[in-house]
Amino acid sequence: MGKGLTLGLSKIGDLLLNNKITITDSGSSLENIILTIPEYQRPYKWTAKNANQLLDDIEDARNSNKEVYRVGTLILHKNREGNYDIVDGQQRTITFSLLLTCLNQGPVDFLKQPLANNTYNLHNVMNNHKAFARRIDKLLDEKEIFDLTEYITEHCELIIVITDDLSEAFQFFDSQNARGKTLYPHDLLKAYHLREMSNIGVSETERIVKTWEEMDQKALAVLFNEYLYRLKEWVKGNKSEELTERNIEIFKGVTGRDNHPFAQYYKGAFAYADEINRSHVTFVTGLQRLNPFQINAPIIAGKPFFEYAKHYFDVLADIQNNDKYEGYYINDNPIVKTLDLRKYKNGVGNGITRLMFDTAILLYVDRFCPAVPSKTDTEFLDQFVIFAFVWAYSMRAQYQNVGWQIAQNYIMGTASKDVVNGFNIYKVIAESDSPNNLLSKMADLIVPVNYNRIQAKKDDIHSQNAEGVYENYLYYFEKHRFLED
Repeated sequence: MGKGLTLGLSKIGDLLLNNKITITDSGSSLENIILTIPEYQRPYKWTAKNANQLLDDIEDARNSNKEVYRVGTLILHKNREGNYDIVDGQQRTITFSLLLTCLNQGPVDFLKQPLANNTYNLHNVMNNHKAFARRIDKLLDEKEIFDLTEYITEHCELIIVITDDLSEAFQFFDSQNARGKTLYPHDLLKAYHLREMSNIGVSETERIVKTWEEMDQKALAVLFNEYLYRLKEWVKGNKSEELTERNIEIFKGVTGRDNHPFAQYYKGAFAYADEINRSHVTFVTGLQRLNPFQINAPIIAGKPFFEYAKHYFDVLADIQNNDKYEGYYINDNPIVKTLDLRKYKNGVGNGITRLMFDTAILLYVDRFCPAVPSKTDTEFLDQFVIFAFVWAYSMRAQYQNVGWQIAQNYIMGTASKDVVNGFNIYKVIAESDSPNNLLSKMADLIVPVNYNRIQAKKDDIHSQNAEGVYENYLYYFEKHRFLED
């Protein structure tokens, strides 16, 4: 252990009510812990949604009879005055303090210090306190309050790291986040769903984790951040923001403990598909395996989550690989050959537009394509690819510069009146019952783009490179009669 470094574990009650750390690496407790928020700390940004999610997680742990529930890491810097500045863990510490106050365990000394006078602190502290108070008043009787309080104070623990060297404290903070923000949400999901696998054997758990770790982690992060998360929001008619710790509950799904009709329906559907796929029925009857997943359906927590991730990881890889001989969905497609040219891979606008195109295909495949598509399935998909291309690249063609604000407005159908083909294609797909029904809707919704409205380069749309690939995507607008004078 480095000089001036102390590691410990602390019950929430000891830390916030008794001002002590329960036990340190020396084998004894540490008294007179005065927690302070230094000036360099960011504002308190946890919302009522985050606060309620923390309470949900605590109640789940208590209902699962977890003797100890580790709620995170608190990194502290012992300053010259002998107080302990919070380097990392402020959001959770303030939230636990508010919760204990609402459970009549106050006053909590930590909350007596003044917070910086900014909008986040002023609003969120008061709002989260009210959210906890309303929930406790409405849902709990006196015994339940006592039991919940006892579980929080005696069974919820923080890992504590203390150093008297501020630079070392920041090194610990950096190491906590060293894998990068783009990886953090799916890493948190991995940890959450592993906790939901208490009924799975060690060897099976090891196999599942090995499969997860063998996937390209950067690509896995992109799958959740840019594809699955955005699709889930767009299908509901919402604009999608960045996937963060605050909104990952969308991927937590229903657990084995949930028994309301909504949860039972989806758990039953998954169990049925899983049972059929494990039996000899598919082999004997010649039927294909049943797909137990749908992007716009809830996830089943635990082991199914990891199967879900692997399934969509593979499907997206298939869609994005235009090799003539590999995969089932996109093979030697001439439109995709043009879109795969380097000039359409560079730049923010090109990246956003290609993501919109790929996500539309991903949702279509998820809804209408079996694992091994028939000739008819492939023909329907090829028709849809044309519509998805014209939809996405109509936006690219009509704007000189494309950013996320323009793209979100286009998807939501709130773009400028003179912009054509701006509508929520994802809702249209999700609300269609068959490929025929969807393609009929698309034929009505997609209209030609006026040549004079196009902001993209229009010169020489018939030029081809040495491999015979058309170098301007507008060629395919003309070819499929979606370009008008």
